[in-house]
Formats: sequence, C-alpha cells, structure tokens
Amino acid sequence: MELVRLLDQPGREYTPFPFWFLNDTLTDAELCRQLEDFAAHGVYGVVLHPRIGLPPEMGYLSDSFFHAIETAVRAAERLGMRVILYDEGMYPSGSACGQVVAANPAYASRGIDLVQNPEPEDTVLARTPAGVLVSRFSRGTIRGIHFGEDDGEPNAPPSADLLNPDAMDLFVHLTHDAYYARLAPWFGRTIIGFFTDEPSVLGRNPRTPFAWTPGLEDEFTAAGGDLAGLTALFSGEENASTRLYQKLILDKEGDVYYRRLSAWCAGHGVALVGHPHRSDDIEVERWFQIPGQDLALRWVAPEKQDAGIDAMMGHCSADAALLMGCRRNANECFGACNRDGNPWQLSGGDIKWYLDWLAVRGVNLFIPHAFYYSIEGPRKQERPPDVGPHSIWWGRYRLWSDYMRRLSALLTDAEVLVRVALPCRNRDLHPEIAAGLEQAQTSCCCLPESVWPDCYSKDGRLYCRGLVFDAVAGDERFFPELPHLGGAAFDEAAPPDCRCDPPQPKLRVRHFRRCGAECWLLVNEGEAPIRARIAFPGAARLGGYDLWAGRAFRLCEGDTAALELPRRGSLLVFACGADDWAALPPMPAAVLLPEADFRLTAEDPDAVQKIYEADYTVSDAQLAAGSLRLPVQAEEMCELRVNGRDAGAVFWSPCSFELKGLLHPGVNRLRLTVTGSLANRYGLRPVPYGLGVAETL
Repeated sequence: MELVRLLDQPGREYTPFPFWFLNDTLTDAELCRQLEDFAAHGVYGVVLHPRIGLPPEMGYLSDSFFHAIETAVRAAERLGMRVILYDEGMYPSGSACGQVVAANPAYASRGIDLVQNPEPEDTVLARTPAGVLVSRFSRGTIRGIHFGEDDGEPNAPPSADLLNPDAMDLFVHLTHDAYYARLAPWFGRTIIGFFTDEPSVLGRNPRTPFAWTPGLEDEFTAAGGDLAGLTALFSGEENASTRLYQKLILDKEGDVYYRRLSAWCAGHGVALVGHPHRSDDIEVERWFQIPGQDLALRWVAPEKQDAGIDAMMGHCSADAALLMGCRRNANECFGACNRDGNPWQLSGGDIKWYLDWLAVRGVNLFIPHAFYYSIEGPRKQERPPDVGPHSIWWGRYRLWSDYMRRLSALLTDAEVLVRVALPCRNRDLHPEIAAGLEQAQTSCCCLPESVWPDCYSKDGRLYCRGLVFDAVAGDERFFPELPHLGGAAFDEAAPPDCRCDPPQPKLRVRHFRRCGAECWLLVNEGEAPIRARIAFPGAARLGGYDLWAGRAFRLCEGDTAALELPRRGSLLVFACGADDWAALPPMPAAVLLPEADFRLTAEDPDAVQKIYEADYTVSDAQLAAGSLRLPVQAEEMCELRVNGRDAGAVFWSPCSFELKGLLHPGVNRLRLTVTGSLANRYGLRPVPYGLGVAETL
C-alpha cells in the first residue's frame, strides 16, 4: 500500500530543519563534524542561525563570517543535506545587525506617542485635549550576535524602519544580495530558503507603543483619517481612524517588507520561510512560500487550558498554506519552552505533546529550536534548552527525527477534508470557536479577510480557492444563506470528522486523503488515556499506523473501532480496500507483564543517571504471547537492556518496553538506565528522576 510504504521510508525532504545556533568560534573542522553528526542522527537539514556568542572579531557579514557559512553549505552539499539561510544577526529581522541604521540614522524604527511636552526631534502630528500626538524614533533594538549586544545592553543593535522602502532596499542589499554574491551556485539546490524571524516594526523594548514611518501622515489623511482620532489608540478605544490606521500599517508592512523579501526569494530560486511577529498575524502569511509560526516560551503547553491567540498558531500557518496552495508550512518549535521557568527543564513528554499538537493542526515542517554549536559559559543559558546534540536523548535521536519525518510526509501533499469555514480578521482568529470545534472533533479552516472576495456559495456550500465547506462558524453575516454554528442546520451540515462513544473532548483529529487513502490523524492532548469506540463514517475496513514505532496493522472491518490512545499517544487511522487490508499484519495483542523488582545499583549525579537491575523470571506460556510489554514507572528517559541486548528507550510516562524476542524461559537479567532532566545540571533547581517518579504538570 502506497501510504504504508511512504511512512515506512519517508524521504529526506521531510527532515526536521533545526535552528543551528552558530554561537562560538567557528572552525571548518567543527562545522563539518557537527553536520556529519546531525546526518548520522537522521537530521538532513539546518537553519544556519548566527547567534549571540560569536567572537567579537567575527563581524556580521564579514569575510570570516561568510567563510564559515560557505564551509557549512559545502559540507551540507557533500552530505546530501539542505540549508535554510537566516537573514539577520540575531533577531528580529530587518536591521542587518544594526548596519541599516549605521548607514543612515534616519532609517531607525519609528513610532507614535501621546505626550504632554514634545522633544526637539519629535514630529508633531496633532495637538489634542488628550495631549500631543508625535512621531519619534522608537529607540527599539534587536538582539545582536556578540556578548554585550543583548536586550538592554549598551551595544544592542538599533532596529530599522520596516515600513520605509529605502531602508528595506538597503537591508536586502546588505543581507540577501551579499549572501547570493557569495553562495549563488548553491541557491535552489543545497540552499532552499531564507528565514525571516518575527520582524518587529518598533523593535524590541521600544519607548513608543504604536508603529509609524515618515510620510504616513499624508497617506493617512489622504485616505480620510483624522490624526487627532488616533489618540483613541492609547485608551484602547476603536473608531474609524484607528481602524484605518491598523489597515494602513498592515498593508504597508506587507508591501514594504514581506513583498520585497518574497519577490527576492522567488527570483533567486528559494522560499521565503520564517514567521511573523504574532501567532495570529495571518494576513502577512500570504507572502511566504513556506508560511510559518513560532511556538516558544510555553505560550501553548499541556497544562494550559486557554492559550488565547497562541492557540491559533497552527491554524495560522497551516490554513494560510491551504489557501495559497503551498505544500509546506513550518513551525519554529520548543524555544525556551521550559517548565516552571526552570532552564533546561523540557521533557521528552513535552516534546512529543508539542509535535502532536502542531501536526494535528496541519504543520508539516518542524524547525526545532535549537541545536547549539556550543554550550560553553553563558551560551548554555541563552534561550535553552538544546533539544539536539546537547540533550539527554541525542543518542536516541533517530526515534525523534524519524517521527518528525513520518508526520511531515503524512501531511505534505495531503487533501485536507475540512468541513467548516471560520471567517476572521488579522489578529482576530476566534480561538474560542476553534477550541469548541476541536473538542467536538470537527475540523475548521480560518478564512482571513483578504480571501473573502474569492468566496462564493453554490448549492448550499461555500467555495474558496479550491476548498469546499459545508458550514460556517462565527459571523452570521458571512454568507448568511449557509448553515452557521449554533443551529440544527449547522450540526446536520457539518458532522464531526469522527464520532466518539463516549465523547472525548481531549481527542484531536485531522481528516484528509493521502496517497489515495482517507485518513484520520488522532492525537490525545490530555493527561489520561482515551478509551472509546470511534466511528469513521464511510469506511469499510480500517487500518492503523503507529507513527512513533513505524508499524502498520489491521484495525477492524467496518467503520467503528474500539481504540485506546494512551497519554502522549498518536495514531493514524486509514480506510483501505479488501486486498490492502488483508496484506496488513494483525494488530499486535499486547500482554502486559508484571512489573520487575528493580534495585538501584549505581548512581552518577554528574551524568544525571540512575541504574537499576532486576532478575526477571518468565514462563513458556508468557513467551507464547504475540507482544510482551513491560511497564516501568520512571522519569525521564528510560533505556532498557535485556540479557545484554537493547530493548529501546522511552521518553514519557506511562513507560513500557516491547520485550518479544529478547526474553528466554526462566531468569532474565534486566538493566534499566534512567537519565534525568539536565535542569539538574544547568537549571535553577533540581528535578526528581528515577524509578517511582512520574511526570507531573
């Protein structure tokens, strides 16, 4: 079956593309060694990310800088890897590490403020009873690539005016043109994209709250705006002038910044990759060849009941990609997603939850944040943790890279079978409506305002850019002749993608066709196992695929299966014909063995490891079972050896190991190694680990 073959051997194009923090003295030998190590662990792509910690003698875009970048690109080509370049030093993008403003101080970012006493450099826009509306330099900065250039530090590079065409022409010339002059032979081959990172019109830590650019006052008033009316921005009120202001800023950001970068990338054979400033900035996603978002700082997490606007970041990139016909959409994920503010406390269970959370919403290109070139000195505390070579699971990373490749292969080029349209405006994506639909296993797609002119109804259905919807959620004024959320007509027109008995509000589903097969990706986002009879209407036979283990099997005949999805569980269910179904192996009937009586035999606090051993007796009758699972209650990474042979690793609870083929009748020797969180080494406080310790939220 084509679908099973795809998942058994997903191609290299579906690789994760980690941010590779280039943050120390870069030598040719070490750059090549690390890339070889990445490839050996199933990582076939990187984002080359200049990061704080580069030596002061290596200036941004200097000859030594480009020598290191070219060395990495040449090594990637030799290894059959792909590279995404990064357009800034460090972030947010648009300033060329301060070089734009250094060339012309007038290109510094600007904003508007409401003051009582204007300063000499201010431009007075309006005098009002509430105060004087002025345009002034925002004094925003970016994070630089050398120590002393971070937020609040004296050498933090100034941010540039992203709404000024001349400033952005200079930015593109300094960065993109310089990269192309040095690396042109690899563009469109080894180099497949340019990453732009949360561009901020005001910069970081600005003194002004709202964006501006010289000359905008003329455009604003010519369009009918009242400058005095903008004082309402400062009190949170809305009027015709504030609405016009928001539209002009959004349009100008798109035209001056994103359109420029998008056209440059398209003209040089690469994709514009990256993400906008906010999780619900959906309108500017149209300029990306690979729309993207950023899951950082635990904005979304297993323990959060309401993530607000950040709950829509998966929809933001994936739905934009659907509407634009883009094959891929990306997420820069895991950045500083530490629990409880404790650096380096990010568990494998959290990583699995995040990957599943993104995938079930349609994300199909994962950009892990981050693989660190170095964790020497303060580098280890710069937006930790390292989720690659300096993590506890690096030796087992192929399990993770294979899982990400399977998810990406499954969701790329899929025909998404979404039933409900969710009309929205930029930064107003209705997360509360989407959450309610998700809990009822009903898929939806955001329709931003810019695509509304492309929408039309016909024969009781809504059509938009090749997508077809049966019903609408949200604004009842949007095609009022169609069924809308809340009425009986909506429930009849938009039944759920699958039906659960009993209801399962923690179950998420994505419904699509891939390789000609109708598919349902199921994800348990809760902390308890899901046990239910789940119906997949229209299917005559159901197959299943364990995306973590890489194993296909028969589920059942008919359209309803009794399923158990454990904590952190995910499962692909697919409909198949009689021949394909018969060719699948039967679903393994697992026999849960009694727990082993482990004893602690060694402890290494420096390695954050505890080793346990047990003598474990099994009978011939037990060995006759089809699948033997050994339960283990432990935290965090558990690795088991049985009679000297590797039984694998488990990264989250509940832990269990497949022991079929490893046991013999009589007494067996078990050796369990439990590795704890590196917060015990680098964090603010210790994190319990070992047997009898459960992952808690």
